[in-house]
Amino acid sequence: MSQLHDPGGVAAPTPEDLVQRVARGDEAAFGQLYEVLAGPIYGVVLRVLRDQAQSEEVAQEVLVELWRTATRYAPDKGSVLTWALTVAHRRAVDRVRSAQSSADREDRAGRLGAERPFDEVAEQVTARLEREQVRVCLKALTDLQREAVLLAYYRGYTYREVAELLGSPLGTIKTRLRDGLIRLRDCLGVA
Repeated sequence: MSQLHDPGGVAAPTPEDLVQRVARGDEAAFGQLYEVLAGPIYGVVLRVLRDQAQSEEVAQEVLVELWRTATRYAPDKGSVLTWALTVAHRRAVDRVRSAQSSADREDRAGRLGAERPFDEVAEQVTARLEREQVRVCLKALTDLQREAVLLAYYRGYTYREVAELLGSPLGTIKTRLRDGLIRLRDCLGVA
């Protein structure tokens, strides 16, 4: 990334320069990095969570994590903005999953006293068989298709993020996913 310029014509440090300084414990550099990244991080988190208060909290957690893990930034894997937004997206998705898991636990606890329907065992067996069939069908995909499908549908990455992670063009990833999903559909016998 090229250097940023302030109105006085002095070259401001790039986010990459700032992260290197933050990794050495430079609080002033973190303040500058905060100014650059706080808005985009909040935007990504808000897009996932759709709740302003939770988004502010998660964005703050992400910025603290960036401060603590600045030494782990690898410039060869992408820009500071990409790294920060990836951390933000993952943290937001974790929050959604945590909330869903909590709601599921509460729902299960609420139903503990209720009598189990007769067919619950049959449903559990059917679900296990279906999961096993999905595993078998995933193994039938090409390595490239399987990797893309697992990242997108089991790890929660967007198509664009899958493309970045795999270092492939977005169109190629979309094709792999489409072809992989068609093969899965055919293998599973879904009409």
